[in-house]
Amino acid sequence: MPSLPTRSSFRLLRAAALPVLLSLAVAAGQAPPAASAFAARIAALSEPGGFFDTDNLISNERSYLQVMPDLAAAGLHGGAYIGVGPDQNFSYIARLRPSIAFIVDVRRDNLLLHLVFKALFEQAPTRVEYLSLLFGREPPPRPDQWRTASLERLASWIDAGRPSAARTAALDARLDAAVKAFGVPLSDDEVATMRRFHHAFIDAGLALRFESLGRSPRSYYPTYRDLLMETDPGGTRRHYLASEGDYAFVRALEQRDLVVPVVGDLSGSKAVAAIGRLLSERGEAITAFYTSNVEFYLFGRSTFSRFVANLRQLPRAKGSLIIRSVFDGYARAAAPGYASISLTQPIDELLDAYANGRIRSYGELTRSR
Repeated sequence: MPSLPTRSSFRLLRAAALPVLLSLAVAAGQAPPAASAFAARIAALSEPGGFFDTDNLISNERSYLQVMPDLAAAGLHGGAYIGVGPDQNFSYIARLRPSIAFIVDVRRDNLLLHLVFKALFEQAPTRVEYLSLLFGREPPPRPDQWRTASLERLASWIDAGRPSAARTAALDARLDAAVKAFGVPLSDDEVATMRRFHHAFIDAGLALRFESLGRSPRSYYPTYRDLLMETDPGGTRRHYLASEGDYAFVRALEQRDLVVPVVGDLSGSKAVAAIGRLLSERGEAITAFYTSNVEFYLFGRSTFSRFVANLRQLPRAKGSLIIRSVFDGYARAAAPGYASISLTQPIDELLDAYANGRIRSYGELTRSR
């Protein structure tokens, strides 16, 4: 384990980040935002962004709930959570109930998407209001009466509604104001990107599908409806919007600024290490680390060893898990209609296997569990 920083050292790091935030805002032609601990934490943890060939507005992992029995069997609860990508993270967060969560992604666009989600959570006390705002539909007149509604009923409400130019313009203004209040410096182009992302949900509705740039759509790419209605291996719906209690937990974490989007490479020199220092300062340990299929790309870039080194720097709870998805030729026994499988592996087991030379390729990694 790394040596622990002092509380004062993190305060200095956070304070040093605020002038950087202000200077970025001025350079982007914006008025400097009010000082925000949330914005300062993002700046202190983030590193320069990189490129990936997808907007990744929703997941392409229809298998994402396959790991729910593993999470239950491990008895993991609380602690800290790290994940990548869009809102499949919220279903893992709802199951694990962490005290803080970090969404780390090499694309700054993922941070922008999570700011949209954060603004929607702020505006929506209930699931039906959240889905209505996400898809630009009119919420029902008595949303409190929908607290026990099934996902089918919620989906039917969204399907029956239609977006309008006036409603979309009003929603744009509401969300722009909410995001601005977070204090994260954003350029005009980034504000436009957030609107584009949100309008993709509004225009497509529940038929919104994962897309990649420069690659033709594939028949197995799931829609938002597919992901919403997915079940765990026992046939139970585990999407975070399946339960008002799960939604309320994620929303409360967002409202307390404890879902922190971070720009960073999992094998980079700053983001994961900085999160580790912050967790040590807080006396927290990692419960679960959702990597999606990022490890595939790390092996392709020969940087997996640096990811392992970063993992070693994280304070870990007993039995803490990696959650990963495995695609295509590496996805053994994927179910019909699924292009991936989702797996878990104890972090300490991964670290031991790598240290002892049992994992030196992505194939060996995916066969290790």
